[in-house]
Amino acid sequence: MTTEEITYKINGCAMKVHNALGNGFQEVIYQRCLAIELEKAGLNFGREIEQTIYYEGIEVGTRRADFVVESQIIVELKALINLEDVHLAQAKNYVVAYDFPVGLLINFGATSLQFKKVYNPKYNAKK
Repeated sequence: MTTEEITYKINGCAMKVHNALGNGFQEVIYQRCLAIELEKAGLNFGREIEQTIYYEGIEVGTRRADFVVESQIIVELKALINLEDVHLAQAKNYVVAYDFPVGLLINFGATSLQFKKVYNPKYNAKK
């Protein structure tokens, strides 16, 4: 499955969750519901996966990724009224630090579901 196909499925799962719950819940509730939908969609994923962060090839710490899907895409969830530039920067940094080609930032807290796709420039993906 290509990263495009995977992200399409993830976005569809997120839409199902947002349509059912709306906004206003804590992030962990959306995370649990998204896990149910990802499983129903047949996607291989890990939740709260600890990822090593490297600086110039040296391990400098760890951070838990909300989801790693099909070992190709990092998914970061938010439950905020609106995404801000700092959240997008965070998602971009995670994609680079975790060395994944693509990441998704999904915000369940807004009236309409918000998606942002971020790329790791190392993989020469289209922006």
